[in-house]
Order: sequence, then structure tokens, then C-alpha cells
Amino acid sequence: MEAKSFCGLDFGTSNSTVAVEGAQGMELAPLEGGSRTLPSSIFFDFSDGSPIFGRAAIKAYVDGVEGRLMRSLKSVLGTALMDETTRIKTKAYSFKDIIGLIVGKLKDAADGVAGEDVTKVVLGRPVHFVDDDPAADRRAQDALEEIARARGFREIAFQYEPIAAALTYEQSVREEQYALIADIGGGTSDFSVVRVSPQARWRADRAGDVLANKGVHIGGTDIDRLFSLKSVMPHLGLGSEMRLPFGDKVLPAPNGFFVDLATWHRINLLYTPKVARELEEMERYSLSPAKIARLAEVIESRRGHSIALSVEHAKIDLSDSDRATIDLTEVERAFEVETSANTLHEAIADQLGSLSRTLKETLAASGLSGGRIDAVFLTGGSTAIPAVRAAVTGQTPGAKIVEGDMFGAVGLGLGLDAQRKFGSDGLRRSA
Repeated sequence: MEAKSFCGLDFGTSNSTVAVEGAQGMELAPLEGGSRTLPSSIFFDFSDGSPIFGRAAIKAYVDGVEGRLMRSLKSVLGTALMDETTRIKTKAYSFKDIIGLIVGKLKDAADGVAGEDVTKVVLGRPVHFVDDDPAADRRAQDALEEIARARGFREIAFQYEPIAAALTYEQSVREEQYALIADIGGGTSDFSVVRVSPQARWRADRAGDVLANKGVHIGGTDIDRLFSLKSVMPHLGLGSEMRLPFGDKVLPAPNGFFVDLATWHRINLLYTPKVARELEEMERYSLSPAKIARLAEVIESRRGHSIALSVEHAKIDLSDSDRATIDLTEVERAFEVETSANTLHEAIADQLGSLSRTLKETLAASGLSGGRIDAVFLTGGSTAIPAVRAAVTGQTPGAKIVEGDMFGAVGLGLGLDAQRKFGSDGLRRSA
């Protein structure tokens, strides 16, 4: 039984997975029905305060069950929000507690497949939880380790998520290759150049095969936020003006309300009496009072997550089409916003530039030109966006484009790494 007491756990910004050793080797555990991915969402049902996870959490919210939906909680790691609490009915939860509930759900699934208490884990982490702040980055990893330990894991190791994806890709190669791993996740974009080969799969020390590893804090949630600010928030008053009560001075409406409303893990911060009073005053002095009234109604009726979900659905639609409709009829009757792939591209132009620069830096650090890359392995949901894919693949002419499991490649790779680190079979093969 000892060989089964380890797992690889990918707590993702948008989706999470856990890999455990099964009859056919490492496999992703079923998490929600037959699905082996779990949206990193949690809904607290106000009727009894109980948590609901994943797709069921999103469905409860969409169905109008009274409660609190929370998503994209990985983005909180390393920030000041980690130490804050939020009240669910009569109980106060820290963000650490809430993340712990999701990690616990994943551990329970691993325990179920293993048939025992799984105590050893390799946790995935982005190259940078927080850009250009090593202290905050370390705090984020320490917080995730503390959470995992509190849920019953005793031996904890970390692996970079793009390296984990490389280990998954390596299972399919038949000869040595230089592979660029592009993991464009919900919260971060990570790139690695890795030498992969059949002979190296069970080598204990792979440090010499990792030629470069870089990341930037850009992901699907940033794309959603920027797309929402570009396409929806102007209809709620973003970019409008206010006339001050004294004199004729005209100022732009404050951006903070709109940024929070477009950011998954900050939406709930708007649902306070203080914000309601501020919006009432803002409407009084606005030169576009109808739009600010709509903003106030959205917040008062707690429809912020409805907007975020509609924006996300439209973004996904634009992966296969040039045009899409952001359906906001749940917010207001007959309220729809027509949008396009070009609008999405314009909204994220700066981020696309950052992705291209980070990729260029990764190739330079590897000592290889883009022409030396044999394969580009794509994972993470945002690689489905054509503009993102073009930014990621544009510097590697001639490379084979390999589409990995968008949401499962990292988790499976973490499981393979756990097998090498903790499993007796992995140790025997690498000896």
C-alpha cells in the first residue's frame, strides 16, 4: 500500500486536478461525477452554510440559490488578502480556510482512489506566484504548503507547473527533443525549454535537462478582466464623467468599482453598505446617471458573478468564431453586448506583448534559437484563444505544435514527479 500513498496535486486558478497511482500507472482521479477536473469554485449555501464545489457550485449560483460564490482563489496567494476574513452567514472564514476546503476535496478524491490516507504530495506552483517580488512569492508557496499540511499531507514537495507538463509530454516522445512548454493557465503564463527523451523519463535528477524556465503573472482571469473592462463596463459607467458639487470641474468616474467588478476574487468586496452609499453619491453627480444606476443595481442585486460568467462564455466562443454575444439578460432584460475577436485582441494587446517578450527571454536563457525547438507543447485553457496561441508559437518556426490536455497535463505530470520522488517503482527505475 505504501506505493499508493502519494499524489500530484494541481490547485489551479480556474481548474484543479489530482493524480494518483492506479492499475495502469499514474492517472487523474475522478473529482466530480466522471470528470477528472474540478473547477476551482466554491459556493456556500446560505440555507445551512455548507460548501459546494466545482460545476455544482457554479450551477447553484446560476440557479439562484441564495449563497456566496468564490472563484480564482489561487490569485489570493501571496497577497494581503490571505490574512483577511470573509463572513459566510454567522461564520468567519479566512481565505486560507476556503482554499483549504478545496485542497481537502482533492485529497479526499486521492484517498478514495488509493484506498488509504495519502500523505505525500507534489504540489504544482507557477514560476512566479507574484511578479518581481521574491518575498511575496515565497509567502505564497509557504501558505500553500501550510494549507496542504493542515489537510493531512505530511511530506510535501513542489514542482514548477511547466516542468510537470513537460514530464507528461515526455511520455509520448520516441527520440530526444528540445521542447518549449507553454502553460497559459488561469492566473499565470509559464514557459520552459526542456530536453526530453525516452531515456530520461525515470532519471531522478532532471535539473540538467531544464534549459530555461520563466513566467509572468498573466492568465485567463486577467484576460476575462480586461475583456470585461473593454466590452461590458462602459455600459455600467466606466469612462463616464462626474461634475463636482462645487464649481464646474468635471472628473472621470473612479475606476476602482469597475476593476473590482471585473475581477473574480474581488467581486464580493463590493457587496457592502459602504459601497452602496458611495455609488448613490456617484450617481447624484454623474453626467451619465442611468449607467451608474445600472452599476448600483448590479451590485445591490449581487449579479457581479453573472457578468463574469457571461464574459467568460463569450471569450470561449471567440476561440472558434469572429463574433460573440455577451448575454447579460440575467442582469437586465434585453441587455446584450455584441463583441468580436478583434475587441478581445485589443483588450489584451499589452498582455500579448508581455507573453511574447517572456517567451523571447526564455529562449535566450536556454541558449537556443527558436528554430532549434522541435516541439511546442501547449497546455492551459487560454491556449485556445487564437491571439494567445499566435503569440506563443510565433517565435518557433518549424516546431511541431502539440496540444496537451488543457486542464490535465500539469496534474498528471505532478503525479509522475511524485512517483519519481516517493514511489518505490520510480526509485527502482531511476537507480
